[in-house]
Amino acid sequence: MRIRHIKGAEEAVAADPFVIQEPAAHKGAWNEQVFGRKAPLYLEVGMGMGTFIRSHSLLHPGINYLGFEINTTVLYKAMKRYESELADLGREVKPEGSNLRFIRSDARFLADYFDAEEVDRIYLNFSDPWPKDKNANKRLTSPVFLKLYDKILRKDGMIEFKTDNRGLFDYSVETLPASGWKIQEITYDLHNDPVMNEGNIMTEYEAKFSAKGNPIFKLIACR
Repeated sequence: MRIRHIKGAEEAVAADPFVIQEPAAHKGAWNEQVFGRKAPLYLEVGMGMGTFIRSHSLLHPGINYLGFEINTTVLYKAMKRYESELADLGREVKPEGSNLRFIRSDARFLADYFDAEEVDRIYLNFSDPWPKDKNANKRLTSPVFLKLYDKILRKDGMIEFKTDNRGLFDYSVETLPASGWKIQEITYDLHNDPVMNEGNIMTEYEAKFSAKGNPIFKLIACR
């Protein structure tokens, strides 16, 4: 889906205090330097409009969250929605006291931004399926990216992956075990799975696809 560019989005993102401008500068010290406290650190890679991670951050104030998004216009919309939500809740619209920050970057650079075992959980929601075989290494559950996650996740860290794309899901079910990961939980119909759907927060795409009757696939993996 083509995203219409918003004039001034680049400047707004570059100046917004909720967006980390130099993520590599905080490698190994995210909790101390950025959040000012020690807490579990959760990432969502490819957050889109941020509905999922924004909701999580408001529901779980004891966790520090980082949302990655490469598209500047999409990131701009996500940060503005979050700031509006804070204002609606009567909270100060400033990073101090907030447990969510945004990063405009590509997942390829994760190892440049995080130290070994610095991250507790990674969310991958409705990632680009890159259906052509020649683009397989661009899939966020390819061995290339699984090696990156292995570097930055704690030994007991987890990956949570949701998609409506059966081809990408089947591919992921194969690549994870082959890359040294164990699939702890799996469902091929999340919204009709009373156990895995408990507490589920839908993304924008999830709401759209499920409304069309598409089943949602989910897995949770660890080392």
